[in-house]
Amino acid sequence: MTSKSTKLRSVFLAAVLAAAAAGSGLANQLPAEATTQLNASQIVADMGAGWNLGNQLEANANGVPSETAWGQPVVTQALVDKVKAAGFKTIRIPISYLNHIGAGPDYPINAAWLNRIQQVVDYAYQRGLYVMINMHGDGYKTISGSWLICDSSAQSTIKAKYGKVWQQVANRFRNYDQHLILESMNEEFDGQYGRPTQPCYSNIDAYNQIFVDSVRQTGGNNPSRWLLIAGWNTNIDYTAGDYGFALPSDRFRSAAIPAGEQRIMISVHYYSPWDFAGEENPTITQWGRGAANPARKSTWGQEDYLDAQLKLMRDKFVAKGYPVVVGEYGSIDKSSFDSSNNRYRADFAHAIVATAKKYGAATVYWDNGANGQYGFGLFDRRSYAVTHQSIIDAIMSGSR
Repeated sequence: MTSKSTKLRSVFLAAVLAAAAAGSGLANQLPAEATTQLNASQIVADMGAGWNLGNQLEANANGVPSETAWGQPVVTQALVDKVKAAGFKTIRIPISYLNHIGAGPDYPINAAWLNRIQQVVDYAYQRGLYVMINMHGDGYKTISGSWLICDSSAQSTIKAKYGKVWQQVANRFRNYDQHLILESMNEEFDGQYGRPTQPCYSNIDAYNQIFVDSVRQTGGNNPSRWLLIAGWNTNIDYTAGDYGFALPSDRFRSAAIPAGEQRIMISVHYYSPWDFAGEENPTITQWGRGAANPARKSTWGQEDYLDAQLKLMRDKFVAKGYPVVVGEYGSIDKSSFDSSNNRYRADFAHAIVATAKKYGAATVYWDNGANGQYGFGLFDRRSYAVTHQSIIDAIMSGSR
């Protein structure tokens, strides 16, 4: 997701960057990969239940990324430890670069920002968690400083910049083992919620190819690393259907990986039905076959729809060795309008996780740090208290 809907906004800048330098230089001190390479089904099983550190490292003020810019506190080791203690085994860290990228032709990433990214990654990685990092807000036209725009006329410049940024990130993390997964982009599309358009989709395919090639050629563990790529707006239909999505070639992959195995994953998001999961209104507050009030239940997007969507991803990708990651899912808190709402939020989360497991996909819950009305939060990021144990319990039971 991005800075729409329940994403918090406040303006607060640079205090974190000064402290971030303390995290620099750690990558070269970490050992090269010593763990056994996991194949597609093994890594999905090992990733377990996932959680998003949303509205933090992708937050920005006037195009300058800052983890406190949208009202959240500085990320701490204690928060990550609390998430792990709750049972999550994977943490996705959305990241924006925006105006922390310097001028071409080298497009250097601000050193303090890259150091802070690494420090937050290490909070999870050094605890044995899987960590997913991406390029999150750089492709939204609504965000100041965005540049990864698929229908821009400046594609040569965009593609050169994109490759250089990923090259720097991949070099920083080249010696991390397969617990680190790199994700090419987030919800990349033309900004219109309609059918995919050309040449925009072809440019998204080209970005994915540049991402794979750039990361693989940096060496270290990157030639064998699992890489996560996304289709149009991480939409299931527009990724699995005949709308223009093309799997990138993987010509620079390590020769040590068996020829019959892949090292590319496919990213999709799941917020259907949107009127229950994300739309800020008090009407649709219940979901699923257990809904007590038909007037509060959406007319679409129930269990049968969820099953069909994830089966589609299984048939298109998982069956061919490409793991699927539902990198975001969840539903906003409408309990102030319906006291039973959290029950249905838990049902929704359980159903997504259990259905994904049935079809060989991993799941990562979207937590935007917001609690109360219209929030996705499962934790209080200041006190580290669990705010929705019932939803966490539903996620964990679905993942078993």
